[in-house]
Amino acid sequence: MEMIKAELVEGKVDWKGRTAVKHKHGGFKSSLLVLAAFGFENLATLALAVNLATFFNAVMHFELSDAANHLTNYMGTSYILSILMAFIADTFIGRFKTVLIAGFIEFLGLALLTIQAHFPSLKPAVCNIFDPTATCEKISSGDNALLFAGLYLMAAGSAGIKAALPSHGADQFDEKDPKEAKQMSTFFNFLLLAVCVGGAASLTILVWIQDNKGWDLGFGISTLAILLAIFIFAVGLPMYRLQAIQGTNAIIEIIQVYVAAIRKRKLSLPEDPSDLYEINKDKEAALEVEFLPHTDTFSFLDKAAIQPNQEQTPSSSPNPWKLCRVTQVENAKTILGTMPIFCCTIIMTLCLAQLQTFSVQQGSTMDTKLSKSFHIPAASLPIIPVAFLIILVPFYDRIIVPFARKFTGIPTGITYLQRIGVGLILSSIAMAAAAGVEVKRKGVARDQQMLDAIPVVQPLPISVFWLSFQYFIFGIADMFTYVGLLEFFYSEAPKALKALSTCFLWSSMALGYYFSTILIKIVNRSTKGITRSGGWLAGNNINRNHLNLFYWLLSILSLINFCVYLFAARRYKYRPESPMVLKDNSKEIS
Repeated sequence: MEMIKAELVEGKVDWKGRTAVKHKHGGFKSSLLVLAAFGFENLATLALAVNLATFFNAVMHFELSDAANHLTNYMGTSYILSILMAFIADTFIGRFKTVLIAGFIEFLGLALLTIQAHFPSLKPAVCNIFDPTATCEKISSGDNALLFAGLYLMAAGSAGIKAALPSHGADQFDEKDPKEAKQMSTFFNFLLLAVCVGGAASLTILVWIQDNKGWDLGFGISTLAILLAIFIFAVGLPMYRLQAIQGTNAIIEIIQVYVAAIRKRKLSLPEDPSDLYEINKDKEAALEVEFLPHTDTFSFLDKAAIQPNQEQTPSSSPNPWKLCRVTQVENAKTILGTMPIFCCTIIMTLCLAQLQTFSVQQGSTMDTKLSKSFHIPAASLPIIPVAFLIILVPFYDRIIVPFARKFTGIPTGITYLQRIGVGLILSSIAMAAAAGVEVKRKGVARDQQMLDAIPVVQPLPISVFWLSFQYFIFGIADMFTYVGLLEFFYSEAPKALKALSTCFLWSSMALGYYFSTILIKIVNRSTKGITRSGGWLAGNNINRNHLNLFYWLLSILSLINFCVYLFAARRYKYRPESPMVLKDNSKEIS
């Protein structure tokens, strides 16, 4: 009987609602299906992240800056909606159903885009928008509505998958089991590997099909890839450990802490923290609710737990908008403590957005020949860091991490914050490299008197592989910062916030994409009267723009951001149970 009980996984159930059993449910084998599904989802969508601006510009006849903004708005919406999807998953339908429904929504969006790309009556007439003498038809309001309906259906579906799929994969492991805790770290590293493998096919085969065989066929293949991802994920249902639906949501509970603290802002805190409200531990154990000890940080939030009568604990359940548990307050403190780290990662996605938009447009003006008969599409350039990461991620996980672990004693080799910091400084270096390459590219255009050359048709005599420097450096930055963020938020979050934690990465990326749109508009307005082109990034002729200055601006902003991050990281205190705190509790590494 004791052996059977020992094999049960606390807080997880199987597909029939029974308590999950180790060696039968979950583990690394079941997580492989999650990784495969995530890989196919990225196969379907990563090509769009780098090439959709070309579709907006060349097919739908939006101006270059508008095309870039439409792409970043779509990407930002996709990431920010993950918070709503996480709320729905945790409170109402669970992560498994969320992934299935979100996959179907993404399928519908891609199907609409496929239909629009196929039928000429649903898009503007073919026209070379780069020809200054051409008068290209603008997209009609009806076609525009169809375009954005498909686009934002795809964004909503992708948001659901981002919100629920990584968390569902992490649910397959028990953090209390040392062996499974290491496997979970490997899972997060391999999550990036799945993105890279799916992305490699997307950035090569799919981009080439979009550019050479038609966008309708490209969108159609993406649609089939999403269907395959849904099927692969669904067949694993009998093997999965499923997180029970909570019925309450951590976001609401955090808001309750702030509301209660504001209501009691004039009250004084008791001298003894034990006088703050907390439910009875025996009752809590019966309810299987997490208990967290009181900490001295952010003491103003402790006012949410001040009891109306300090001498008497409420006999009935209090109004949660007026009185909160100490554990609930500690959860709110945890989220507040991670906010400086969260804010410092936003600018990295702002830089990433430029590699997905303007760098692709740079590539379209350059020589893309690999041989006499084959040209690499400009949007396929991110394959350089992706291919490198396919090799580096397993090497990092299997060689570097165990080696570093021997010296640091930390399961992940280096701390989460150290990993994030490496990526942030690399993003600044990547933008500086991008600025230098743009100076050289424009110099070639000027020297060859090709400032008004038509992209693709009249390529500049400079290899597109010059852009590989910025892509390569930023690819390594991705591996450090984005995977580090996933691990950091998931590990540091309390039990009630595990599902929500992965959404912090997506929210950071969403804000980065939105700020990219805002920054581009600010830069164009600020430089409108001092440049012949009407702004650093205005118009469709990238040869007469000042993209190099914009890249330098981003590099400087990233460097300033890194300095702020160093200050925030040194002040951050890991939670006591964190793997980043050494076992002897004598030392904590930031």
